[in-house]
Amino acid sequence: MNQTEIIEVVREAILISIQLGTPVMMIGLVVGLAIALLQALTQVQEITLVFVPKIVAMMLAIFVLFPGFVATLIAFTQTLADRMIALN
Repeated sequence: MNQTEIIEVVREAILISIQLGTPVMMIGLVVGLAIALLQALTQVQEITLVFVPKIVAMMLAIFVLFPGFVATLIAFTQTLADRMIALN
């Protein structure tokens, strides 16, 4: 395996990690923004009011999106295994 192939595998791994993390982070961002807006409108400044709904929303997103995450990781792992087999 030469340097170009290693860089390609690392690049793909980084792109997949971004692809898997982005939906969950966006949901956390939207929920956090909605809670912040609600806090600004009601002037309730309870710090736990931000974290609990955000954590719950992100966990639900992971639960719902998990089959897609697994399919993406399986495809990447199979591609990686095929590359390793091709080296021999």
